[in-house]
Order: sequence, then structure tokens, then C-alpha cells
Amino acid sequence: MPEQVCISLDAMGGDHAPEMVVAGAEIALKRLPHLKFLMFGDEARLKPLLAKYPGLEAVSEIRHASQEVTMDDKPSVALRQRRDSSMRLAINAVKEGDAQGVISAGNTGALMAMAKFVLKTVRGIDRPAIATYMPTQRGETVMLDLGANIECDENNLVQFALMGEVFARILFGIEKPSVGLLNVGIEELKGNESVKKAAAILREIDLPIRFEGFVEGDDLAKGTVDVIVTDGFTGNVALKTAEGTARLLVHFLRETFKSSFWAKIGYLLARRSLQRFRERMDPRRYNGAMLLGLNGIAVKSHGGTDALGFSNAIGVCHDLIANRLNETIKAELTAFEQAMSKAPINEEVVAIAAGQSD
Repeated sequence: MPEQVCISLDAMGGDHAPEMVVAGAEIALKRLPHLKFLMFGDEARLKPLLAKYPGLEAVSEIRHASQEVTMDDKPSVALRQRRDSSMRLAINAVKEGDAQGVISAGNTGALMAMAKFVLKTVRGIDRPAIATYMPTQRGETVMLDLGANIECDENNLVQFALMGEVFARILFGIEKPSVGLLNVGIEELKGNESVKKAAAILREIDLPIRFEGFVEGDDLAKGTVDVIVTDGFTGNVALKTAEGTARLLVHFLRETFKSSFWAKIGYLLARRSLQRFRERMDPRRYNGAMLLGLNGIAVKSHGGTDALGFSNAIGVCHDLIANRLNETIKAELTAFEQAMSKAPINEEVVAIAAGQSD
């Protein structure tokens, strides 16, 4: 039998909480019967919801929270004034060892601020990053950072590459995921200073990372590499653009099939194929972004998701716990530090790669 895994849930986070959170936990429990939940939120609202699912109720504990973090709360305000919120208490449970991971569909900025304050970062990581995976022509691709760090230097990008590689290895079961740096071209002289320096470092270090060099925007959909590394500003814009393009495509398809009688007949004939298309593009399948680099597993669910999407975020959290994500990241960072001490990066090579040499 698999070892029991306990996950704490911010039951009040998300557009459709707490109903969505409870229903999502019920779906996840059917797939992963060894799960256990700590649900933080308004006890008066949670009790009758849990009573609808006796099996879930048996493996869940409600812990009352007198506050909620709203989507309008600034991270600094949430950190100072929402200490008894469902989000903060759910994170505290991981810190205190009551749970092995936390999930919230609430305010992303507040979640990052609270999680970083409570859990702290792993030694060797300057800044945590938000990572998720998305559909491509080849399968799925991990991308990070998605908005936690607007500006990044070369060290941040190298750390993201190390963490993203481990994340992809666990999520996809790939022995050696390929890694690329998002850039404005694949030529070595293109890009800003941080990207070029990060590429030079990744080429020189003696680590089992399949660094493929630079990738461009269209490589996101191609699935050219398993892990795409970028700063939070670029990553967030790329992610939102991809999501918007997917919605636009679905909108065009609907308009096309409603445009005439024969188009409607065509829809009926292609209905099964279109259903497979919808399932493949369904954002709920890819719900669950990881806050990498923290001393604890923290997963961000999309705020507008439904129960099925939230259950998938629970699945991601479970897999990262079961496969000991943080222990593997720490081991990779130790190996990186050893490689750097044995063979320090050639600063001249890095300067040349960044175009700074005379």
C-alpha cells in the first residue's frame, strides 16, 4: 500500500471556494485513496459540504480560520494582516510538519509572499520560481518562471534550470529532460546580458543536464525542449499569450461550426474528434503550478478552476511529495556547488558570451 500523504488545503481560496475545493478533494481521493486532508477555512461552511462526502469526511480534518485572503489584497498587506487566514494557516501546517504539502487557488502574490516567509527558501536558491507545464506538439513542456521574479540575473536563471529539470524529471518520468533558455534567437550573441551569461554557465558546468542552448517563442508550442527557462516577466507574458491563443482558437472553431447548415452537419460528423481536441486543450488538465525553491511543497491552483481542475492540482502536489522533489533539488544544488568549486566558471568565457570582452 502507498504511504499516506497529508495535504493542507486553503479551502477559502479561489473564485468558487469552498465548494470547488471540497468537491475537488473528493475527486482526487477516488484516484489516490491514501490521501488525507487538512482543510483550513470557515468551519460553518465547510462542515455541511464535507458531510455530502462521507469517505472524504473520514480522512479530512477541518481547522477553522477566521480570515480569508482576497484577490485584491496586496502581498505585503496579506502577510502582515492575514495571519489567521485560511491561506496562512494552511502554509503553517507544512512548516509545523502537520502536512507534507499545501495547495491554494487564492491570491498568487499573497501565496508566494506567505510561503516564502513561512517556509523559507532552500539553501542555494536566491529566489523561488513558479513552474507549470503546458501542452505541446510532442507532449508537455515545463516552463519557469511564470511571474514570481520580474527581473532575473544569470544565477537566478541557472537555479531555475536546475529546479525545472528536477520538476520535469518527476512530473514526466524522463530520465534526462532537455533544458533551453528562452531568447529572441538561437544565436549565441543574441539576448540580454543575463541570458547570455546563464547560457555560458550552463554549458560549462559538469552536471547531468541536457542543456540545448537558446529556444525561441515558437518552441513553446513545438515542444522543442522539456524545460523552458526564463524570467518571470517574459514567462508570464508567454503563458498568458498561450492561454489567450487557445481560447481564441476554440472561439473561432465554435463560430465556424455555427456559420451555416453544412457547417453544423460537419460538426456532427467531427464531434468525436472535436471532443478529443477539447480534452487535449482543457486547461484543467494542466492545473497546478509549483512554487519551486521553498523548504516545502506549495502548489498554486488557477483561481477560476472547477473541482476537476483542483483535483489535478492535488495530483501534482501528491506526485511531488511522493517523489521527494525538494530532497532531489537539494541534492542537485549540492552537486552544482561541488562542480563549481572543482572547476570554477571561466569568467573570461562568460564575459565573451555576454559580448563584454574587448
